[in-house]
Amino acid sequence: MIEERQAIAAFAALGQEHRLRIVRALVTAGPEGLAAGALAGEVGVSGTNLSFHVKELSHAGLVQSRRDGRSIIYSAAYPALSGLIEFLMRDCCQGRPEVCDPAVTALATCCPPTGDAARA
Repeated sequence: MIEERQAIAAFAALGQEHRLRIVRALVTAGPEGLAAGALAGEVGVSGTNLSFHVKELSHAGLVQSRRDGRSIIYSAAYPALSGLIEFLMRDCCQGRPEVCDPAVTALATCCPPTGDAARA
């Protein structure tokens, strides 16, 4: 479970337009991620700028990287992003589930269950 200090670091990292675009592009790319050059092109920053922004996102735990031959592949750190959403929603409804219904509905429509979870 994410704690307040971690949430503050994550929100600070996301509070810059290029970093937010990087995270959104990586979430869209899925678990396989994007090569550094493709990510820089998609976000509209230079490779040097990308490295700077990804470093901040990595320190906040929102982005991870791996080597694939000569390329660096970046991907979203889905557990950290899920933890951030959970942190925001933890005390959401205070006994009134209708308060959180719009957020729950939005997540359910963008992330429908797949495989065995859908049949359960």
